[in-house]
Amino acid sequence: MSPGPEVDPGRSRVPSVTSRGHRASLLTADGVRIEAAYTPRSGAPDLRREGGADTLALVVAHGFTGSLDRPALRRAAAAFQGRAAVVTFSFRGHGRSGGRSTVGDREVEDLAAAVRWARALGHRRVATLGFSMGGSVVLRHAALHRPAHGGRTAAHSDAVVSVSAPARWYYRGTASMRRLHWAVTRPTGRLVSRVGLRTRIHPEDWDPVPLSPVAAVPLIAPVPLLLVHGDRDPYFPLDHPRMLYAAASPATSDLWLEPGFGHAENAAAPELLDRIGGWIAERQAGAGGGCG
Repeated sequence: MSPGPEVDPGRSRVPSVTSRGHRASLLTADGVRIEAAYTPRSGAPDLRREGGADTLALVVAHGFTGSLDRPALRRAAAAFQGRAAVVTFSFRGHGRSGGRSTVGDREVEDLAAAVRWARALGHRRVATLGFSMGGSVVLRHAALHRPAHGGRTAAHSDAVVSVSAPARWYYRGTASMRRLHWAVTRPTGRLVSRVGLRTRIHPEDWDPVPLSPVAAVPLIAPVPLLLVHGDRDPYFPLDHPRMLYAAASPATSDLWLEPGFGHAENAAAPELLDRIGGWIAERQAGAGGGCG
């Protein structure tokens, strides 16, 4: 897939989409350019074909230091392609996207731009799935973009899956998180991140501190929510998913604590990804959305 034109999903004409997919440069609401890619669902090569618009689109958000071209995210996206069209993108400061990473704050605008693009392409139902930092972003995005106002370019999610996400900010209880805080808060750490991890981090502290994931979770219902976490996660222990689940609506939320699972997209086995895809398909079928 070759790079495509810059697209404002809320106002511009949407380029044609073929069976090989499409790349575009999206503009966020705060003016950052975000690289994104679209791949149709297997068996539905073009939105102009029968059933295209009824096909669920899944927007997949990577973890910190990831991008849409990293092998782990490509593998995860490919695992979902049999059930949904897939949109991947690189958060600001990652990959070929512009701007600098705010480590989960302004990244909500990046996800919103990707969701709007999926709807502008013709998908009436859009689910969001995020890993680690992306997992915190999908929770905050779902809380801040409620499904009160539908439409072709609405930014809300119809289902949310958060994998390996933190519950609260500033957690330093593991060696992995202490290293991450060094990379984010220290000039030397940010240099290492830029050169070694190809991740450009904004040097300023949050002001104000954004809504935390655990504070966002109660605002997501009635949208279906799945929380997935491994018992071998080296970043966030099991009190994080349990805290998130305790704050969520029991009527619309599920918690999977996965034995042997580590952290985020790098550790997600094909079997787990397939079960997540099945959960999304089941919830969307129950909601009246076609998902293959």
